[in-house]
Amino acid sequence: MKRILLLGSGELGKELTISLQRFGCYIIACDKYKNAPAMQVSQECEVFDMLNSNNLKQVIDKHKPDLIVPEIEAIDTESLIRFERSGLKVIPSSKAVSMTMNRDKIRNRAKELGIKTARFGYAETLYEIIEMFHNINDKVAIKPVMSSSGKGQSYASTVSEVKKAWTFALNGMRGKKKKVIIEEFINFDYEVTLLTILDSEGKIHFCPPIGHVQERGDYQYSWQPAKCEQNIVNKMKIIARKIVKDLNGKGLFGIEFFIKKDEVYFSELSPRPHDTGMVTMFTQNFSEFDLHARAILDFTIPKIELVNKGVSQVILADKNAKGKFLITGIENAFRDKTIDIRIFGKPETKPYRRMGVILASNLKKAKKALSKIKVVNL
Repeated sequence: MKRILLLGSGELGKELTISLQRFGCYIIACDKYKNAPAMQVSQECEVFDMLNSNNLKQVIDKHKPDLIVPEIEAIDTESLIRFERSGLKVIPSSKAVSMTMNRDKIRNRAKELGIKTARFGYAETLYEIIEMFHNINDKVAIKPVMSSSGKGQSYASTVSEVKKAWTFALNGMRGKKKKVIIEEFINFDYEVTLLTILDSEGKIHFCPPIGHVQERGDYQYSWQPAKCEQNIVNKMKIIARKIVKDLNGKGLFGIEFFIKKDEVYFSELSPRPHDTGMVTMFTQNFSEFDLHARAILDFTIPKIELVNKGVSQVILADKNAKGKFLITGIENAFRDKTIDIRIFGKPETKPYRRMGVILASNLKKAKKALSKIKVVNL
């Protein structure tokens, strides 16, 4: 029985925990708050600040895990590198986690590998970001080098908007880095996530591409398969192979791309199951969580098949949400017998917090179900 230390216990960690337990794994779920979703289904849990290297070491020494599996960005990645050097196994690898949880590192590496991206730069002061804005001379996206779920991300077309975006990015950052990335806004036709699996033998497997729509930097709904021309899919796979092979390790990676006509731009990469990939719980013979579990346990990756077309639609708390809540209308949504609903089990709401997801065969059905569900503040 593998002992797995899960660093981060959100909705993705919850589904991964269930998949790993089906293979007999023992999960210690960790997060900074009590009763996080994955803690509700794990064998043990720990509540602590994962950016604190001493706390992280104490938990590792206590539980002696076979595998350390990060699920969020707010982790002391330098400690993970040291732990791996001492013989502990980090998934997919400490290099992958460190590079992808810091947007500057992964963007720099993509440039070194000759991968096409939007024009970009970094800033650690307001003066620097204004200077970069003038250099790019176009509408820009501004976001912290370390954040998740779109936190701290906004767009700017004027100096006054850049100033507001700078403050917003600093307030949304995770970790200790007071640093933002400013990049050219690509007026893309659509966005795609390509779930890419690197197995223990070094073989690479792909899921059918997933389209998604974002607001406030966070995904609102996704669908699979995305309608991509084969030449676009081929270009994405070439980029995915190149960057995943470079990062090394094993597991599933969620790789995001902007598509504009025939051009493919690398956007971001997550070294773990991706939020847009929750649709695979409805569409594939094996979900992204099942595939990640198999890869990190050195199991053979089965043939990945699309068994249904489908959509995932998030259930959000409203902009004023805070504290205790009640979700109503699920029974009305289930009058459509073809949909499914996953409520994540988060203990409290926050503004625009993801509280669940609707899985359906098309967006119309998902939106109809969503209209019946309310997240009510208590």
